Amino acid sequence: MKMRGCLIIVVVFAVLAGFVAFLMSDFELSVKNNRIGLVEIKGTITSSQDTVKQLKEFRKDSSIKAIIVRIDSPGGAVGPSQEVYTEIRRTIQTKPVVASLGGVAASGGYYIASAANTIVANAGTITGSIGVIIYFPNLKELFEKIGYQMTTIKSGQFKDVGNPSRDMTPEEKSLLQDTIMETYSQFVRDVAQGRNLPQEQVKQVADGRIIMGEKALQLKLIDQLGNYEDAVDKAAELGKIEGEPQIVKGKKQSRSLMDLLLGSDVGDRINEIVFDSCLFLRYQLPDFGR
Repeated sequence: MKMRGCLIIVVVFAVLAGFVAFLMSDFELSVKNNRIGLVEIKGTITSSQDTVKQLKEFRKDSSIKAIIVRIDSPGGAVGPSQEVYTEIRRTIQTKPVVASLGGVAASGGYYIASAANTIVANAGTITGSIGVIIYFPNLKELFEKIGYQMTTIKSGQFKDVGNPSRDMTPEEKSLLQDTIMETYSQFVRDVAQGRNLPQEQVKQVADGRIIMGEKALQLKLIDQLGNYEDAVDKAAELGKIEGEPQIVKGKKQSRSLMDLLLGSDVGDRINEIVFDSCLFLRYQLPDFGR
C-alpha cells in the first residue's frame, strides 16, 4: 500500500514537473521570438572591431529577429567605415537591419547607415556630408620662429607627404587629390548601391554638404522620419515580431583602466585624439578645432 502511494506521488510530481517545463519552454520561446539586437555607434569612427563582432553574433543568433544600428557619429576613418558597411550588407541577406540616426549621422556615419534595409532619422538629424577629406597642419612659419628644424631622409618622392615643416608640393597635392577622388567614388558607389539609387542622383548631393533629416527624406537618402522608438517599431515589423520586442544590446570589449578611471566618454575622446594622427583619410565632418 505504501509502495503504491509513493508511486502515485512520484507520478504526480513527474507530471507537474513536465507541465512546468512545458510552460517555461513555451515562455522562453515566446521571449526569444521577440528579440531585437541593438548595435550602437557613437563618436568618431576609429575602429570597426567591436561593431563587426556584434553584427556577426546577432546574425548567427537565431533568436534575434532583427537588428537596429543606432548611429550618433560625425563619421571617421575610411577603412573602419567600409568594414562596418560590408558587414551590414552581409547581414541583411539573412535578417533585417534598421539604421536609427540620432543627433548626427554624417559622412562615415551615413555611409554605414546606407547599407541597412531601412533608415529612420529625426527631422533635425544632421546627415549627408557625403565626401572625403584630408588635412595636414603647416607649421613651417612657427618652426622658423622658434628655430626648430626637421631633417628628413626618405626612400621616395612622396614618402613624407604632409610633412608639417614645409609647404606641400604641387605633385603631392595632385597625388592626394587623386586618392581623395578614388575614395570618393567608392563612397558614392556604395551609397547608391545601398539606397538603390542611380550614382548620378547621389552625386548631385555628394559635395560634402550637410543635409537635415527632413530634406534627406525628400532626397530618398532616408526612408522614414522618426525617433529611436519608431526604429524599434520598424525593426519589429520587418522581423515579424508580435507583441513587445525585447532589446538585446551587443556586448562590447572590456573597458580599459583609462576608461574606469576617467569614464568611457573621456577614454573614447582620448582614443580619438591618439588615432587622429594615423587616420588622416576620412569620411567625416571637418573639425579644424582639434
